[in-house]
Amino acid sequence: MFFLAASLWFASPSPLDMPRAETYLVSGADGMSCLEDRYDETDLWTYRTVSGRWTDADGRLFVLARLAAKPPVFAGEAKTRAGYRALERPIDPGKDLAAVRAAVARLSPVEPAEKFTRPHIPVRGMKDVLFWEGTNTSAVVCTFIEEGSSVWRAAIWTLVEGDDREEARARMLDELLPNWGKTAEKELPGEARERIEDARRRTGKPPRAVSERELLRADAERGVANYPSWHVSSSGDLVVLDNLPRTSGFVAALTNDLPRMMGKYAAAVPAAVAASNALAVARIYSSRSEYLAAAGDDMRWSAAYWSPARRELVAYLPPGGEKELLKTMRHEAFHRYLSYAVAFIPVSPWFNEGYAQFFEDEDDLGWKTPPFAGGEPSPEEIDELAGILPALMFMDYDEFYAGSDVERRMKYRLAWSVAVFIELGAPHVKDRPWENLKQDYLKGIVQTRDMRKATAMVLGEEGKMDRFVEDWKNFWR
Repeated sequence: MFFLAASLWFASPSPLDMPRAETYLVSGADGMSCLEDRYDETDLWTYRTVSGRWTDADGRLFVLARLAAKPPVFAGEAKTRAGYRALERPIDPGKDLAAVRAAVARLSPVEPAEKFTRPHIPVRGMKDVLFWEGTNTSAVVCTFIEEGSSVWRAAIWTLVEGDDREEARARMLDELLPNWGKTAEKELPGEARERIEDARRRTGKPPRAVSERELLRADAERGVANYPSWHVSSSGDLVVLDNLPRTSGFVAALTNDLPRMMGKYAAAVPAAVAASNALAVARIYSSRSEYLAAAGDDMRWSAAYWSPARRELVAYLPPGGEKELLKTMRHEAFHRYLSYAVAFIPVSPWFNEGYAQFFEDEDDLGWKTPPFAGGEPSPEEIDELAGILPALMFMDYDEFYAGSDVERRMKYRLAWSVAVFIELGAPHVKDRPWENLKQDYLKGIVQTRDMRKATAMVLGEEGKMDRFVEDWKNFWR
């Protein structure tokens, strides 16, 4: 683990988000179509380059990086991890300072100077040390290479108002670099193999073929490898990253529970197309403050979320404890499953949020709890909610999440009541008019790629919505 000798400039780890992904429909080896995740090439480079980030209580950010590969020439390219690895270009440590500067430019909060400067006095144990921040005083941007090493490192310290940059430079030279050999970060997952593969490339031999899942798993582990408070657990199609206390039994419960729940999701919502390289990555924070620092202020109302762009389930340990967190993860894991099941085409919140709640409780018994606040609803209350139901069925996410906490909770509960009705009430309605509603709605999603049009396909005919609402009312009465 990397620390600065004698003083912690950064108190809290700030792990990187997983790289951004897009989904492509491709033909598999068996000729069948399947989904394939491809990732932003710049994100892949950053994720594989940054060894760690830390922040202190005053907002200073420290970044440590290993500058082994050149950054992508063009931003925004989407590649599989294996495709990216095959095209990765190593930096020649003795000749290619232009590539070192290009790497620094991608990582630094300030534009690097065209000409670097060196310390006045050589640093013990270092082959070379370069400062790149020029006249900018808001950061210290240093690259260094050890004696006998073939890889440049970068140490970037973003300062706060009132800090003296020259003092910060001096501390980096006096504390970090002389102690680097004693306190350097540990080798990250896959680096030993990558050194071998880089050597194979230089001799003209192709790198060993590695599956996308293996590379994704290694990257997930790499993202927290240098933080002692963070842990990695893996089980089948799931990788859990967490900084929960080691006395917690939650991770073991999750790694046992989630594969079982995946089977339940698939039974209720069969996938329209298989995913070739999907691996569930769950990131669990021990506190709400850490969760919000990662999630952002626009998610302050949430307890967890599924990030389709980052392919991550993100949550924190709530005041209700591990049982409540397990329910939350079942909820978010359904969102993840549904994303892949319909090729990442947006699904209406009445379906997505309704079924996510349906699967929260052990053995699917949560439907027995009245889905409305205040106990069993009266017939008058059911009539009032029935008046809202048609609008809810055509809401997009901005409309569904809008309003006060009370209004939002009501919409969540109403969506849940629809899922419960479809699963447990609709099969018993006379003539069974809703027998295929769920399947037809999901077919409509794939056909139209529009959540409102899909709802209109199953409930838009004259009188159909009225009949649906009436049958829903009878069930809940």
